Amino acid sequence: MNDSDDDDLSFDPRSWDIGRPTAPPVPPPRSTPQSPSFDPRSWGKSDPRPAPEQQPTPLSPAPAHAFPKAVAQFAPAILAGFAIASGGAVWAMLDRQPAPGPQSVAATTAPANPTAVAASRRILTVAGADAIGPSLVAAGVDATEANDAATRARGPLGAGSDDVRLVFDIESGHLIHLDATREDGAGIALARGAGGFTQQILSAHLVQRLTIVRGELDARDFYSAAVAAGINDTLVSDFANAFAFDFDLQREVAPGDIFEAGFEQRYNAAGNPVGVPVLVYASLETAAKSRALYRFAPPGQKGAPGQKDATGPKWYDANGRSTVRTLMRTPIDGARISSPFGMREHPVLGFMKLHRGTDFAAPTGTPIFASGDAVVEFAGLKGPNGNFVKLRHDNGWETLYLHMNRILPGIIAGARVVQGRQIGEVGTTGRSTGPHLHYEVHIDGQPTDPLALQMGKSSETLTGAALKAFDALRDRVDARRSAAN
Repeated sequence: MNDSDDDDLSFDPRSWDIGRPTAPPVPPPRSTPQSPSFDPRSWGKSDPRPAPEQQPTPLSPAPAHAFPKAVAQFAPAILAGFAIASGGAVWAMLDRQPAPGPQSVAATTAPANPTAVAASRRILTVAGADAIGPSLVAAGVDATEANDAATRARGPLGAGSDDVRLVFDIESGHLIHLDATREDGAGIALARGAGGFTQQILSAHLVQRLTIVRGELDARDFYSAAVAAGINDTLVSDFANAFAFDFDLQREVAPGDIFEAGFEQRYNAAGNPVGVPVLVYASLETAAKSRALYRFAPPGQKGAPGQKDATGPKWYDANGRSTVRTLMRTPIDGARISSPFGMREHPVLGFMKLHRGTDFAAPTGTPIFASGDAVVEFAGLKGPNGNFVKLRHDNGWETLYLHMNRILPGIIAGARVVQGRQIGEVGTTGRSTGPHLHYEVHIDGQPTDPLALQMGKSSETLTGAALKAFDALRDRVDARRSAAN
């Protein structure tokens, strides 16, 4: 249809020319009293011409083209129904009558303040206090308020990159409330007040629990049996180290042997564990012997739990006597003996030769420890030995560590090391067929079987205040063991 003035449009469907776009338009018929107009603009208007004298006429069926009059009669009711269905948004075209009631009902349901936005809660975990400001801004908080909150939180939370948990409410870009806490519950709570933020310092709330687990060695390995019994996998190495002077865990234990462990774990107010568990009790019972040990650091002695160092906590028997000997029986954790001391056919050279030490097979990178207090006599690459360290101990004995993947920094000739300090990693350098540690012990210059060697008696026994503190620890652990068993 061509663009035209509204007055030129015909509302009479009889004049619509459908399907013949090139045909000339048909002029619309003039409206007469007997032929009502199809133009809704004329509906309800009075005819300016004088009405003809009314003559009674017999009733007859309405002509086919009289439909618009019927529409005009019922249109208010029809459109009122549409008004109800559409919330009152209709045109009041008929007789210029006001829209029906449902329009005003819909208007009264609109919110009093359509621009109001409810506060939304967000929960984030960020890496340290320095990440609080940028994280709040990224979440939609006003930059000035975000930086103010971050500055206030930095003091109570301290430095570092430990995780910080943020729980905060935002309303229209403004910070309404913020809790910033570390894993232990320490932190700060901020709340918006009339004059700005009010703050409350939150203190750490931790509870320490002692757990006792008991199990039986299976046919596979100690690790799988320990984890199955409920020992945290991070404590398996500590358990093995506790018996480094008393048991050869490769040859002196068997399926059916009984083990028991006690470890302490801290928990926050939500009941979640905080930090790492600490092994404080270990016992092992075999067919030949049994040992029960307690981990203890005498008052005033420094050292982190789990540290394999002479300055850290040590293992003591029930009488307060240290398990430490001159040398550790094995200077490596979790390895298997692949070749013992003695005569054997050399795996590379192919002839019988004295194997001057003990081979411990382990994955590349497995830590190797100094078996006793000593001075480093040699550290470096040496022919068939590969990366090699030789230690001279205080009693004149020597220990040798061969085929290392690498030697740790600081392990150089003349350096002092303490028993249990890591000196290198398992490898397969030099004349070697696979990753392992070749370990030798020399007494008066002669190689000796490390596993047959008497490692010497302990010279340390607790006394005085140290013994009293140890007795308190032992009694607490034993009481918990009795309750658990």
